[in-house]
Amino acid sequence: MPISKRLFASYNLWSLVAPAVGQERWHCQMKRGFIKARQHEPAVKALLAQATPPQRIGLLAQKGVYEFHQHTQLLQLPDGVERVAQLLRLSKSASEVQQRVIQILKNYRNAPVLVGKRIVLLTRGDEGFPRPIPIKRENYRFQLYASMDCIFTETDRTLHILDFKTGKSAFDRRQALVYLLAARYLYPQHQAVASFYNLEQCKQSDLIHLTSSQLDGVETQLALVAQKHQQDLSQYRQNPHEFSQVFPANPGFHCRHCPFHSICEFSAVKQNMH
Repeated sequence: MPISKRLFASYNLWSLVAPAVGQERWHCQMKRGFIKARQHEPAVKALLAQATPPQRIGLLAQKGVYEFHQHTQLLQLPDGVERVAQLLRLSKSASEVQQRVIQILKNYRNAPVLVGKRIVLLTRGDEGFPRPIPIKRENYRFQLYASMDCIFTETDRTLHILDFKTGKSAFDRRQALVYLLAARYLYPQHQAVASFYNLEQCKQSDLIHLTSSQLDGVETQLALVAQKHQQDLSQYRQNPHEFSQVFPANPGFHCRHCPFHSICEFSAVKQNMH
């Protein structure tokens, strides 16, 4: 496998390159093309800058958990939820976003899953790209990006990586696998497990843990993802007119949820309008 400083991998890229199990029929490579190859074009850049309601809700939910633990007394106060809502400037958000985030804050105040935990890391969610983790092996080399919501230690010093979710989408196990691989490099002295917690449904996933050989397998898979994406980018840059061949579209009902349906010539939304 060629070695390149441009090679990188993340859960986000993995999810754009390959669908989650059961999501194959809705997966569209052209979405990856817009996000990763044409992101600097004015029309694409403008669409990427617009956070969707689900994205806003997810970010505000993460910030809400962060604020509760920055000001732990708010978990006890009768108006604690309202105070966190003020810290989030929630009144400036759309009605749907406000309603759902308020319910999330109430859920968390009633069942604060991090209370009593020895927290190693708790992010606000808007810190931007994390510092890349350089992964160097004999036959591959790439930069790994892993933005983790929360890490705490169990009583046996095991690191527990917890990812907060909102909405109704199923947990994608691959995200936990990427976090566990990152933990291998960031915290080499610790065993690590990972799980998901849905802040709207108050639903906890099973614990996910990997053996050393399984982590090797995840790393190899991510190296392949990095290589595949770099090859596609190179092909597109050499032949920009072949965008739809390099990043083929998969039009269908799911186009209405795609942020690029207004500029995508293959969008089923646009075709239905005509």
